[in-house]
Amino acid sequence: MAKYRYLPMTEDDKQAMLKTIGIDSTEELFEDIPEKVRFRGKLNIKDAKSEPELRKELQEMADKNIHTKSHVSFLGAGVYDHYIPAVVDHVISRSEFYTAYTPYQPEISQGELQAIFEFQTMICELTGMEVANSSMYDGGTALAEAVNLSAGQTRKKKVIVSKTTHPESLEVIQTYAKGPGIEIVEIAHQNGVTDLEALKEALDEDTAAVVIQYPNFFGQIEPLKEVKSIVSDYKKTMMIVSSNPLALGYLTPPGEFGADIVVGDTQVFGIPAQYGGPHCGYFATTKKLMRKVPGRLVGQTTDEEGRRGFVLTLQAREQHIRRDKATSNICSNQALNALASSVAMTALGKKGLKEMAVMNMHKARYAKAKLEEAGFTIAYNGPFFNEFVIQLNQPVKEVNQKLLNKGMIGGYDLGRADSRLENHMLVAVTELRTKAEIDQFVKELGDIHG
Repeated sequence: MAKYRYLPMTEDDKQAMLKTIGIDSTEELFEDIPEKVRFRGKLNIKDAKSEPELRKELQEMADKNIHTKSHVSFLGAGVYDHYIPAVVDHVISRSEFYTAYTPYQPEISQGELQAIFEFQTMICELTGMEVANSSMYDGGTALAEAVNLSAGQTRKKKVIVSKTTHPESLEVIQTYAKGPGIEIVEIAHQNGVTDLEALKEALDEDTAAVVIQYPNFFGQIEPLKEVKSIVSDYKKTMMIVSSNPLALGYLTPPGEFGADIVVGDTQVFGIPAQYGGPHCGYFATTKKLMRKVPGRLVGQTTDEEGRRGFVLTLQAREQHIRRDKATSNICSNQALNALASSVAMTALGKKGLKEMAVMNMHKARYAKAKLEEAGFTIAYNGPFFNEFVIQLNQPVKEVNQKLLNKGMIGGYDLGRADSRLENHMLVAVTELRTKAEIDQFVKELGDIHG
């Protein structure tokens, strides 16, 4: 067996390269660096291992991880354990997709461009919006880009964000807002949804946008109709909605409520949890804002012989237009993960996607009812999708450690995001959870709770 699988350079290759550039040794490459600053010792790293030895060591390290294949998961909070059709991995593993880069040359990138175009189309259908870009890094950065766009479009420097928005997204927004000097005003929640009275008080003529998550971080369904009614009192103020696209398989899409920008993460379609990423953000808006959309858009056209084709239609970053005219400096997208989501949505189909959303709702409601029967307090009792909050009598961290010992991944510790929610757990129940798993989760929680 060969000691190494990959031999990027043989000794003959090395000598040939040295000869080509006119030197005799590698040392000569560094002769401009003074001897006194060169490192002459031995690096404090392990000796090189053979491939079998290295694979064994790495596998032993990987086996220490806890994941959704080894444990039953009730953890959500933005990253979920969903069904992934087998065809997804088959398609995205094809070399023409797997190794593809930015499709600048449409002549040789029709497959990649069409895949992105289909992604954009399906996102528009789900969100009820007119235009979607070719994806973004993740839901958090997509939301922050939307905030910056609203400030640039309205020329106002104040953005109101509901505290029911994912706390990590809030942090990304705050970071993005520092450069252009946008003031971020956070609105408290009432019974798990945005406090509409507080929203009314905070809104004024200087407000560029209002940000709402739907379903929100606690799993609750925000009243977008009422929010839009309040926002509409200010002509230029925009409504930005961050939305779980799977939930939109059942819920009324934000576009029908008059949202100006809808963003989110398509991790729920065909993308594993992957220890937190990479995932795939989406960004959808109206035709009016099309030229302000960050990233790039793929368009459909015909060639001079009338054949259908696809091209990069718009690219609004500084690499392609004058720096002062750029609406964003995002440099790439998540084309491979966008493809995974496209394949998953296509495999599920319109009916299948709705059925999947409904299964999430039914199973989450079954779990909620069983937990109530077991004596647990449900923190918020409004309409929800597939997540809800329960109150415990001890730290969530301790409860989750005990659940791990039973082969289960517990819910998210809300005390990490808000000290007022100490001992509160955000429980996620997806279509993959069986009745037996839910019943076992309720039993184990009950035993721990005492």
